[in-house]
Amino acid sequence: MSSPTPASGTCLCGAVAFSVRLPTLFCVHCHCSMCRRSHGAAFVTWIGVPRSQFDIVQGEDALLRYDSSEHGWRSFCGRCGSSLFCENQSHPDQVDIVLANIRGSFAPAPQAHIFWDDRASWTVVADDLPRLGGKSGTEPVEEGG
Repeated sequence: MSSPTPASGTCLCGAVAFSVRLPTLFCVHCHCSMCRRSHGAAFVTWIGVPRSQFDIVQGEDALLRYDSSEHGWRSFCGRCGSSLFCENQSHPDQVDIVLANIRGSFAPAPQAHIFWDDRASWTVVADDLPRLGGKSGTEPVEEGG
C-alpha cells in the first residue's frame, strides 16, 4: 500500500507553513456568512483531512485562534492575517484547510457548494456542482433555491 501524497502550504507572509497528506475527505465551496466575512470573498474553498494527515511545519507560535461559534474555531496567521484552518467539535479528528493556501498544482475537484441558501446575492456561479444548504448547510436545495 502506498503512503498518501503530500502537499504543503503557507500563509501569505510564510510565517506559518503546514503539510497535508492526501487524499482529502472533501473539497467544497462554502457560502456561509462566517466564511464570507472571514475571507472577504463571495465563498471559500475548503478541503478537509483527518488530523493524522496534517502537520504544522513551522510558525505554530504565529497562529491565532478565533472562536467563531460555540462549537468551532478558526486559525489565522497573527502576522499577515491569512485565514488558514477551521476546526469543529462535531468532527474533532478533522481539520479543514483553505485550499488557496496550498502551493503548487494540488487541486482536488470541488464536489459541491455548501450553505448555498446563505450565499451572497451578488454572486454568479455557473458550474453544475450540487447546491446544498438548510440548517446543516449540506442538505439538498430545491431547484431554483
